[in-house]
Amino acid sequence: MLSGVILDVDGTVVRGDEPIPGARAGLDWIDESGLRRLFVSNNPTKAPEAYEPRFARAGFDVSADEVVTAATVTSTYLAAEHDGDRHYVVGEDGLREILRTTGVDLVDDPAAASVLVASIDREFDYDDLRVAMQVLRNESVAFVGTDPDMVIPAAEGDVPGSGAVIHAIAGVAGRDPDIVLGKPSRTARELVQSRLGLPPEECLVVGDRLDTDIAMGAAAGMTTALVTTGVTDAATTPASEIEADYVVDSLAELAEIDALN
Repeated sequence: MLSGVILDVDGTVVRGDEPIPGARAGLDWIDESGLRRLFVSNNPTKAPEAYEPRFARAGFDVSADEVVTAATVTSTYLAAEHDGDRHYVVGEDGLREILRTTGVDLVDDPAAASVLVASIDREFDYDDLRVAMQVLRNESVAFVGTDPDMVIPAAEGDVPGSGAVIHAIAGVAGRDPDIVLGKPSRTARELVQSRLGLPPEECLVVGDRLDTDIAMGAAAGMTTALVTTGVTDAATTPASEIEADYVVDSLAELAEIDALN
């Protein structure tokens, strides 16, 4: 029996501030079916509160308590695992503000850091790479990535995401991150399950990425549906080792899956 739906945001429900075709019909079906819903984004630069006006601009009524972001996951993880540590962030001001608001101790001096947090940064440059490399020469400094997304769907088309920055830093530092958060990490999975409050077998995960959305749902024992409106399309699906239970052209087709009704 289906009781709840976990929805990716970018490429699944919206692209920029525009609704994805079929998203309205899909969200209406979820509402009419009386299902709980939770929107989960790997965006590490936005707090859940920022999604209310964004969804409103696309014509959807979504409250902040229905949203979890990679910033939510990152701040939760750092508070639990690195309380008292000092964090140097290679990322954008939005992430820094969210971390400060949740009590994470940030430092401007990289030499003072005991944790390096790497994330999407649209002004990332050679100097940032050099500083990160120097910080991570100290093997006692933890290396944390906010999310693994190499590419993200944007209004102007697909653009590099946090994964691109994390991989660049890992390459020059000669070490992998200690953990990469966001979907499909265990930290994200546990937070999402706690927030939704439903048994995994009663949940459906819908998203446009096999390696994050579908992987998270599969690891949790949830039913999964891949939409081909974002970064993954029908042509790339067979090449992946990760398989979704269902593949649909848009959220509108969820209502047509007999097993979900």
